[in-house]
Amino acid sequence: MNPILTQKLRAHERASAAEVIRPDVGGSPLLRRCKQSVTTETQEYRATVGLLALQGDFGLHRQMIEALGHSAVEVRTLSDLERVDCLIMPGGESTTIRKLMKQEGLFAALPQFARTKPIMGTCAGLILLGKAIKGSPGEDTLGLIDCDTSRNAYGSQYQSFRDVGEIRAGNGAVPLEMVFIRAPRIVRVGDNVEVLGRLNGEPTLVRQGTILAMTFHPELSGDARVHQLFLSLVVADPN
Repeated sequence: MNPILTQKLRAHERASAAEVIRPDVGGSPLLRRCKQSVTTETQEYRATVGLLALQGDFGLHRQMIEALGHSAVEVRTLSDLERVDCLIMPGGESTTIRKLMKQEGLFAALPQFARTKPIMGTCAGLILLGKAIKGSPGEDTLGLIDCDTSRNAYGSQYQSFRDVGEIRAGNGAVPLEMVFIRAPRIVRVGDNVEVLGRLNGEPTLVRQGTILAMTFHPELSGDARVHQLFLSLVVADPN
């Protein structure tokens, strides 16, 4: 495995995004790459993006959002949720995130939130947004996107990897680097769900309405296009 990727994966496992790119290090290579991939499409309207900050790698999402010209707010309570135009649910431990969300009332509040505001989920966020988890029929999910997932189906932490898949952009498919860390697989996609990204033919990025979810970690690649896609859902209807 690439030693640079290995270092990032170990930092992710410790749930310390600041060790991968410290927020005060504006000259970091990953942040420079993010800024280089920015277009002006989402910058006319400045959104307040919520980052579910109960557990996981939300710090790197903040850098992506700010590089795109928007503001980010850490969401831990219902009052935090009321302040934001949309929400990003990061990777991490889905069982831990769900438990903490329930304690704060966020799990019950998100279906109503999603009626008018977009949500993006990466890795664990995808698992919680989906309909069901293969092999765990008793586990609660939000059911906000009609797909089923299989937890850790791409392998263990040691088997984490990066590869080049493709996403739909404009009139065709374009390559995109994808980073997988104990990633879930999407094992079923409903009729009303769009598959916007694939790796080796398998769905990795899906959307239903204003719910966007993916198996990989776009915040680790330094490519802002997935975050731009999500923000375009907010910008389309800023009210």
